[in-house]
Amino acid sequence: MSADAAPSGSRRILLLIPLAIFAALAVLFFSRLGENTTRLPSTLIGRPAPDFVLEPLQGLMREGRPLPGLSRADLDSGVTVVNVWASWCGPCREEHPFLLELAKDTRIRLVGVNYKDAPENARRFLGTLGNPYAAVGVDANGRTSIDWGVYGIPETFVVAKGTVVYKHVGPLTEASLKGKIADVIAEAAKR
Repeated sequence: MSADAAPSGSRRILLLIPLAIFAALAVLFFSRLGENTTRLPSTLIGRPAPDFVLEPLQGLMREGRPLPGLSRADLDSGVTVVNVWASWCGPCREEHPFLLELAKDTRIRLVGVNYKDAPENARRFLGTLGNPYAAVGVDANGRTSIDWGVYGIPETFVVAKGTVVYKHVGPLTEASLKGKIADVIAEAAKR
């Protein structure tokens, strides 16, 4: 019998290994279909917000006064919504009208962390689309965002009296503002 005739038992097993790997990956893929992949766990939920001090976005004005930067101490009272954004971020532009709406909620203070952005571009972005923020801190090197566990922007956190109570990954939408975030803010405002 020639070597090409029929594979031996060990050669058959070697030929089946790629098929078995493919089958396992297919099962994993199909088992994950329909899951919400935008929900990323955060180790910060239920813990104090990380310590940070961010300089203000130079030249950003509101009602004739410079807008302040942002620090951990600014989160110690009330309910603060922290939005991580940048002018170069397309989804940040999409969510911006919803941030303008959210800023009208008197139960919260909306603040921004400007992530790895050129100051002139960030000012132009807010000047063109409107400034919903009570304060904007500049995270030029991204260190603060890493400490917050940011995977990609935009991301939004709800902080109640210094404790992170919720994290939203991706752009805010009308549905998210009327759904989960509204519920979280209502609950946090009761604290």
